[in-house]
Amino acid sequence: MDFNGTTLEQLSRGECLRLVGQVPLGRIVYTRQALPAVELVNFTLDDGDIIIRTDASGKLAAATRGAVVAFEADSVDTATHAGWSVTIVGLSRAVTDDEEIRRLEQTGPAPWAPGERDHFIRISPTIVNGRRIATQRQMGDGNASSV
Repeated sequence: MDFNGTTLEQLSRGECLRLVGQVPLGRIVYTRQALPAVELVNFTLDDGDIIIRTDASGKLAAATRGAVVAFEADSVDTATHAGWSVTIVGLSRAVTDDEEIRRLEQTGPAPWAPGERDHFIRISPTIVNGRRIATQRQMGDGNASSV
């Protein structure tokens, strides 16, 4: 689509996961008390899955056990009105395998928030959808994916 010198591009699953892997923060959308809840979280990708580290006794851990959740990450350049957004929907589950927990403690996301963060949530993508908007100049320069 071309509108005022910009293009809107649907992204492949592979490109979506590549872009998500380039940013440190995303938003998890889940149900809490029968209402939608959104939290900003830091995360990492592990074999195509999203890994979030949180408090085992917190609301996020309780609400996401075995639930279908959405996850969103993006990058925007407000000066050029360009960027991308990726939404992932999938089943979340607590990581319970001791060996995997030890590995994620070394390779997974480091906690940003204060307090004990000893619980890992793994989200396995089922639906992956992404879009990128860029100017024609950016598309020609090959810089659109670096937005």
